[in-house]
Amino acid sequence: MSEQTSATTAGARPTGVAGAGTKEKRPGVVLVLVLALQTMLILDVNVVNIALPDLKDALGFTPTGLSWVLSSYLLTFGGLLLLGGRAGDILGHRKGLLVGVTVFTAASLLGGLSTSAGMLLAARAIQGVGAAIAAPTVLALIATHFTEEKARAKALGAYAAVSGSGAAIGLIGGGLLTDWLSWRWVLFINVPIGLVLLILAPMFIHETDRTPGSFDLGGALSSTLGMTALVYGFIRAAEQGWGDGLTIGSFVAAIVLLALFIVVENKAKQPITPLRLFADRNRAIGYLALLFVMAAGNSMFFFLTQFLQEVSGFSPIKAGLAFVPLALLILGSSSVSAKLLPRFGARVLTAVGSAAISVALIWFAQITPSSSYVSTLLGPMVIAGLGMGVLLVGVTTILFSGIKPEETGAASGLLNVMQQIGGALGLAVMVTVFGAASRGAEAPAGLDTKGAADYVLTEGVTAAFSWGAGFTALTILLTLVMRRMTAGGDTQQQNEQPVHAGL
Repeated sequence: MSEQTSATTAGARPTGVAGAGTKEKRPGVVLVLVLALQTMLILDVNVVNIALPDLKDALGFTPTGLSWVLSSYLLTFGGLLLLGGRAGDILGHRKGLLVGVTVFTAASLLGGLSTSAGMLLAARAIQGVGAAIAAPTVLALIATHFTEEKARAKALGAYAAVSGSGAAIGLIGGGLLTDWLSWRWVLFINVPIGLVLLILAPMFIHETDRTPGSFDLGGALSSTLGMTALVYGFIRAAEQGWGDGLTIGSFVAAIVLLALFIVVENKAKQPITPLRLFADRNRAIGYLALLFVMAAGNSMFFFLTQFLQEVSGFSPIKAGLAFVPLALLILGSSSVSAKLLPRFGARVLTAVGSAAISVALIWFAQITPSSSYVSTLLGPMVIAGLGMGVLLVGVTTILFSGIKPEETGAASGLLNVMQQIGGALGLAVMVTVFGAASRGAEAPAGLDTKGAADYVLTEGVTAAFSWGAGFTALTILLTLVMRRMTAGGDTQQQNEQPVHAGL
């Protein structure tokens, strides 16, 4: 589109960093670096999943306490993302990348060296802080370093492919590292990647123009605490029930704090999240659709991992490798979808991708303890992989249509918020469904202890998959109320050129 193209170009000028001309000649290196960062951050949400049983035995976690290995990361990551996005706009996105990667890498080293449960949880929380600072810089740096329309479209397509396949690749990597080395290497693996980024980023990535201003501390505090309370409330409900006093208190606090956030942002001269980002109906629907899809997707990976290892008897490495078809299909369908975007448009891709994921989850909901990987699980994995790649290209196009350069950090931060918060909330809701279904399941007579346990677990898993299909079905409905769009992703009323034209 004309507005995005000119705006992005304006935000791409170097700010006097030495060697900027050399950096402009190596766009491929820039893309590799920012995608390496995106991969590292996404992998860390899921790479520990397969290692959890080993980690539990090594550090003495209780079954309930083990869930905090995931939630401590998601709470700080999701809760601080909006502040991280604004910090990149004000201080410069390259600086945000370097600070975030430094914190993340140091915390990964600390986590790998952990000798107690508390030490590991502290490291995971600090990892989330680093990720919150670094993650919003990825799309912002793509937007400012790839100003030519076709090049930017290809870069965004690569970003969508990495984002979509990250969860599956994390499960594969977690299995390999746990089987071949130990659970500690699911954390240590971030250290060499982080060091390479810290060395090469200043050489090839120029600093972006900075937006003059100050930090919106009121908005940052209310949004961070509000989202943290919301995530904690759902996780607490999954562990202690909806009637638990702390669960109820967390939800009340979340409502109050997020309402305060809206009030503060409406009055702030320089809000961390310009509420006008939601003024466009399609973009607002896109954010909600992304939240629902991530809620279903994260839960799918979590429960499939449990089923494969606990019921089907897969080893960690075999369970990880079971997701290879899914990862490859996300990558392939993302690439193909980017080429189909000019013909069919972002809204159609979003709806088609959501429908495919719904079909896959409904199919997964039919599994039984005797279901085999090839006959029962591979088919829906193929459909889910195709759907995720198609959907992410469509949603990413919708969310970045018409974004001004000074808002790229906030917009990319909000995109990542929806990914992390959606995953955390969705998993908490699905775990609650899983728990209720498992408690209500009655194993058929005649089963031995292992058979009865497998039956109960499968009943819970299938119930969770059914709810996941409901979330993605809501995404399909949301696309029906979007305004009609051009093939490139823009509303026809804007009469602008597609952001992904020529991809």
